[in-house]
Amino acid sequence: MSTPSPHGRSRIAALAVALAAASTLTLTACGSDDDSGGTSVSAERPTAPDTASFSGNAASALASAEASARARASERAASASAAASSFEASVSAETERTNRAARTELAKVDGPGNAMSEVTMTGKPRSETGGLLAVVVTVTNKSGATASYAVQVDFLDSDGKVVETRYVGAEDLKAGERAQPLVVSRKPPEPVLTPKLAKAQRY
Repeated sequence: MSTPSPHGRSRIAALAVALAAASTLTLTACGSDDDSGGTSVSAERPTAPDTASFSGNAASALASAEASARARASERAASASAAASSFEASVSAETERTNRAARTELAKVDGPGNAMSEVTMTGKPRSETGGLLAVVVTVTNKSGATASYAVQVDFLDSDGKVVETRYVGAEDLKAGERAQPLVVSRKPPEPVLTPKLAKAQRY
């Protein structure tokens, strides 16, 4: 067997280097193949998000805020109801006997009574009555002698129908003296009612 010339040995060495380089590229490409048979040389695989950093508290915070708002609304409603009860109780304690006497007196009266011109009414702000509908009844004794008064106030709905009747009185007013008892409706704030002076009797 003949020995290759120096020029031939150089060509063989160059070919061996080329083959080695090609083999290295092939191995690298094969190692980058994905399961579908495609080849990705430079792209990196996406990294899954770190779920440990997610607190999951957004929905919980929203629910908490809603519950808090409902609690505050409930507290306000309870407070308003308590204020209304307290207001009505204080009024009733002061005038219950007089109002019963007024009702008894008006049961004897036919028609509107003899003192309609001596009585006026003014609405009281609901902010001062716990949300209740209350009317200040002003009774002025325009006669020349001491007298007592009985007053009937009807509460009408939007159709003009009487849905509640209340009575109030003022006793032993001297000539020219004035009294301002309260008439308080026990109906809910809605629907809105309109107070009407139905009867007023001096006795």
